[in-house]
Amino acid sequence: MPSPQRIARDPWLDNAKMALVTLVVIGHAWELLPPDELNSRMYDFLYAWHMPAFVFIAGYLTRTFDYSPERLWQLVRTVVVPYVVFECLLALFRLHVGGERLEDLFTDPHWPLWFLAALACWRLLTPLFLALPAVLAVLVAVLVSLAAGTMDADTVRFLDLARVLGFLPFFVLGLHTTSDRLELLRGPAVRWQAGAVLGGVWLLSARSDDLAGTQWLYYSVPYADLGATDTEGALTRLGVLAVGGAAGLAFLALVPRVDGWFTRMGSATLVVYLCHGFVVLGLGYAGFDDWAAQHPAQALPVTVVVGALLAIGLAARPVARRLELVVDPFGHAEQQVQQAVELTVVAQDPGTLPAMQNQMAAR
Repeated sequence: MPSPQRIARDPWLDNAKMALVTLVVIGHAWELLPPDELNSRMYDFLYAWHMPAFVFIAGYLTRTFDYSPERLWQLVRTVVVPYVVFECLLALFRLHVGGERLEDLFTDPHWPLWFLAALACWRLLTPLFLALPAVLAVLVAVLVSLAAGTMDADTVRFLDLARVLGFLPFFVLGLHTTSDRLELLRGPAVRWQAGAVLGGVWLLSARSDDLAGTQWLYYSVPYADLGATDTEGALTRLGVLAVGGAAGLAFLALVPRVDGWFTRMGSATLVVYLCHGFVVLGLGYAGFDDWAAQHPAQALPVTVVVGALLAIGLAARPVARRLELVVDPFGHAEQQVQQAVELTVVAQDPGTLPAMQNQMAAR
């Protein structure tokens, strides 16, 4: 997920980002599995908290956003431009590879692209929520999320507005989380509690259909379409928000702080997020779901391994560097111009070479 400014890299944060985007890939791949009891339970368990945690991290990384020209350009460059580019690319892929019919291009985001539409909206709202005290900001976001479920289906389709508003509390919680508060998640005692929370959510997932079916976890379906009154829907969503927030923070508490090869992939989460959909859709078009239905015992572990390897492969530096040309074309162009300027300076004054090399290494 792109951050609005370059900051010193935190191994824990990069580990969290890479772990979460890997779970996003695995979760999307799981949609190709037959809906038997185990697959459905694992799917509900994962979807109860992995996107809430993902959105929380996005909010945490957006704390410094404001309406300055620099920040607004960065929003356009790292969120709006990739949204437009990948809406077109996914549309072409679905039309010419999948033979699908498409409607409402750009206004009804393709499968994973709802997050970019949401991120643009959330960032534009950031200064407003930062102006409020933390408790009040989260309370307002929760009320907005509860109200979003009462909107009609046609309205919430525009830019996937239901999810934009539904996941808003997690983003606002991240906005108001300081590094000192985040440090509270990293104590050894907290990890035991985090394990207990996730264990409790795993037990709840066995009864998810009785408590809140899978579609409640998407935050995208109006209460009426889920067979609930506004009051029932608001109470159910409140419970889903509470579980998602607690379990998402519990997962983050378990993320290690070690620095290694996995950590360094955390800078490529946007590449993984935007590009994995082509492979997952391609597997669906190729009939992977039929194979999975015929081989249920092998399908789950194979899907997990394939999803994890896909995320790692896309985040590998040689691959990610090339895909960044499509994901962030303006950023790549700016980098090329900057390097050209630096080379010109070095050519005119060779004594500046060591300093330039240090700057390039830092980037």
